[in-house]
Amino acid sequence: MEAIWTKIGYALASLFLIFNYGLLLIGVTMKIIARVHGRIGPPIWQPYVDILKSFSMRTAVSHGIMFYLGPVFRLAGGIGLYLLIPAVYGSTWLQNFSFSGDLLLVMYFIFFGMLGMALGAGEGGHPFSAMGIMRGLSQVTASEVPFALAVIALAAQHQTLSITEIVAAQQGGIAHWNMVTNPIATAAGMLAYLGMMMHAPFNVHMAPQEIPVGPPTEYNSSFLVLLQSNRSVFAAAKLILFMNLFFGGATSIVEMVIKTFLIFQFCVVVGVVFPRFKVEQSVRWLLKAPTLIGVLAVLIYSF
Repeated sequence: MEAIWTKIGYALASLFLIFNYGLLLIGVTMKIIARVHGRIGPPIWQPYVDILKSFSMRTAVSHGIMFYLGPVFRLAGGIGLYLLIPAVYGSTWLQNFSFSGDLLLVMYFIFFGMLGMALGAGEGGHPFSAMGIMRGLSQVTASEVPFALAVIALAAQHQTLSITEIVAAQQGGIAHWNMVTNPIATAAGMLAYLGMMMHAPFNVHMAPQEIPVGPPTEYNSSFLVLLQSNRSVFAAAKLILFMNLFFGGATSIVEMVIKTFLIFQFCVVVGVVFPRFKVEQSVRWLLKAPTLIGVLAVLIYSF
């Protein structure tokens, strides 16, 4: 029993760390994008201000039970994803519960958060919410296809679905990273990653200047706090997941921060350079090049 409580304590400390890291990552990225646009941009600590401001508000809006559970499901998807992957390989308190799940369960949690958000926002009845749900689910489904193919290729390569074992197989230097040993699966996974992160040009569900803020249109106060908190946890968790799958994982917090920051900047650079896709353009793109590359990766490691 004492070991269980110790694990829970480590998990909470780990979650606190990744929550703050995610908020700082969002703040730094907003500043970088603003500088590219020639603007000063908000301060790095702006995400903290937004959360405190939203938390101080109250709402009288009521649309039913699922409307309230939507943000909870969304946050549960991000927390579940993070707690089932090792943030730092070999660490006592940043290993999380990675021994309890595998890649299939992790992929479920990725989709669970989006599905919960769709159910919650759909009950609100706002036309912008329904529009954002349709767009978001279409894109997530399309991006899951090349990502699943990349995961199958890695599982065939390492003969396991355990993320911890995949990270262990990549230890010993950059020559052992899947980026080097399986570049085709890495290419498919990283192209799918662009759609999964839902930043420009794949921010079709939020669609700035078109449908204000997509699914969260009617959410405010504490409900918006949950969505903002999940945005930091979910984003950081997905970055750690891709780091573990393709870039050797991390053996220290410093290494984790450097690798995940560089992976995220790949997404940021693409978003700054390219304008936003239309929904059909986004889905069509994800089902073409990334999917074909993923099929090739599976075929190579199937023989």
